[in-house]
Amino acid sequence: MVKVAVLGYGTVGSGVVEVLQKNQDAITEKLNETIEVKYILDLREFPGDPNESLVVHDYSIILEDTEVSIICETMGGVEPAYTFSKKALLTGKSVCTSNKELVAAHGPELIRIAKENHCNYMFEASVGGGIPIIRPLNSSLTPEKIEGITGILNGTTNFILTKMRDEEADFADVLKEAQEMGFAEKNPEADVEGHDAGRKIAILSSLMYGETVKYDAVSTEGITKISPIDFEYASSLGYTIKLLAMSKENNGAPFAMVAPFLINKSNPLFAVDGVFNGILVKGNMLGNTMYYGAGAGKLPTASAVVGDVIDCARHKNVSISCNWKESEKQMHSIEEVSRRFLVRFKATSETTQPQMKELFDASKVIVLEASKSEFAVITGVMTEAEYKRKAEKVLDILGMIRIEE
Repeated sequence: MVKVAVLGYGTVGSGVVEVLQKNQDAITEKLNETIEVKYILDLREFPGDPNESLVVHDYSIILEDTEVSIICETMGGVEPAYTFSKKALLTGKSVCTSNKELVAAHGPELIRIAKENHCNYMFEASVGGGIPIIRPLNSSLTPEKIEGITGILNGTTNFILTKMRDEEADFADVLKEAQEMGFAEKNPEADVEGHDAGRKIAILSSLMYGETVKYDAVSTEGITKISPIDFEYASSLGYTIKLLAMSKENNGAPFAMVAPFLINKSNPLFAVDGVFNGILVKGNMLGNTMYYGAGAGKLPTASAVVGDVIDCARHKNVSISCNWKESEKQMHSIEEVSRRFLVRFKATSETTQPQMKELFDASKVIVLEASKSEFAVITGVMTEAEYKRKAEKVLDILGMIRIEE
């Protein structure tokens, strides 16, 4: 019998308990051992809840109980989750988490402490929700030199962009709808400004390089400036707009970024719509592999946490290999990364189509039938720094979106 404690009885925590209880027979058959929730830590009371008797308010009860060998940390935030996780690992209890903020901030330290104490710190649910991506990077793809990871890593922003495209709706209106449907938080900043995806790509980059890629080394831009007219331009070109998180090398210089991009139908991420996530991993021998599924939500995320619990139960007193050192990986600015850009201009006497085509070495000029007051160009291939220098010469730029070839 494997005894488990769950820290936090919110959306994910209650989902973990539900998965362990509803699928107990199937889990027992696969593991050849039963997993049972012994404690649920939460400050609140849950009168009438079927698991009310499992709720405790004092973490020391869990920490001092030698029967509990695995802890599911689903609290969110850095504290007290960090302190609780560290104390558990120091006593030899494995920790499974969905907490991307904590993993991005303290992941390599907690992995080291787990190894020193012959237990595990596992975080499959911290990046792709129910999508297996951490485990493939740590096992199936270990023969590969990972050359790049590009993904749609935030279901909220993907839902918003999909609705804006399909319904020709404004960002603010779709955001409100997403909040009403429970897909967006009351304070959506972490999602819509790209911070959530930034933390996730920092985690994936760290596993890709085997060294710590800090979140503040990720260049981050959100979707708040995207408008319905951007989708009109995209549609006229056979493109769509996605918030992409990517980690690659530019002439041997590694960089990581999050930003809205135009992508066409040849890109496997083109068809990833709604709240779904997709992650494209490029290996030097294998080529591209694609991971797709529910990137968030109560039960998909809980399922990933329980998958880690089962892995820990299979590896009692054995640390599962995870290639993520505490040393910092030096990342480079995106300034020297080259690409094409779609740039929108207000049509004025100072900003004409021929002038902008020449300035930006444009390969194409687009004028929408419904709009006489503006136009757009697709620039030639140039670095981010070169684009900025050219853009500084123009007063009437209405917007810019990068193009992912």
